[in-house]
Amino acid sequence: MNIEFKNKVAVITGGACGIGKCIADEFEKNGASVAVIDTMPGDHFIGDIGDKTVIEAFAESVIAKFGQIDYLINNAPPLMKGIDSCSYEEFSYALSVGVTAPFYLSKLFAPYFTDGGSIINISSSRDRMSQPQTESYTAAKGGISALTHALAVSFAGKIRVNSISPGWIDTAYRVYEGPDAYQQPVGRVGNPLDIASAVLFLCSDKAGFITGENLCIDGGMTKLMIYHGDNGWVLGGNTI
Repeated sequence: MNIEFKNKVAVITGGACGIGKCIADEFEKNGASVAVIDTMPGDHFIGDIGDKTVIEAFAESVIAKFGQIDYLINNAPPLMKGIDSCSYEEFSYALSVGVTAPFYLSKLFAPYFTDGGSIINISSSRDRMSQPQTESYTAAKGGISALTHALAVSFAGKIRVNSISPGWIDTAYRVYEGPDAYQQPVGRVGNPLDIASAVLFLCSDKAGFITGENLCIDGGMTKLMIYHGDNGWVLGGNTI
């Protein structure tokens, strides 16, 4: 147990499953109290952070219960749809979940943060690279990456704000072999603990000189240059 987190309060959006649940579990293992909001059923605040009234009700419940906050982890994922099928309303909703909600939660909790508190925004390696038909998700992730350094400057001296951009993370901890594994220079696909460990580091005093930064945790995938025919990569094929 890291006693640094004992009796601290961590708030996590989208914390009922996957990366968010792993982050919540790691905070709890290290002695922190955790407040989670998610649309999934469970023993947590159930609600959609795309709704302003839900955000306000959740923030009020956290403050009523704990009276303070030490860490805010904006993890809830936005809708992923592309330009061919995504409506105006769906695109706006994706931005509401992925950018507006993290902004508004940061604003609502600002007076209640303890000195030395941290906000961690979960972005994605898609904030710098894309697949076709992913505009709503990619725009939201790009937005939260930019929001990170803006908040870091506004909260200077009290709250550190950083973001993490996960690459391919398999939330079922499946082990991959072959091309799926070694397209990452580290030779494997990531898992939620890779992200949760980084979240706790960035919230700790060891990261006390880090703010406004984005940490891309993708096994080096975004650093691997790919050319047709290079190292066995074939354009339009599935082989390496």
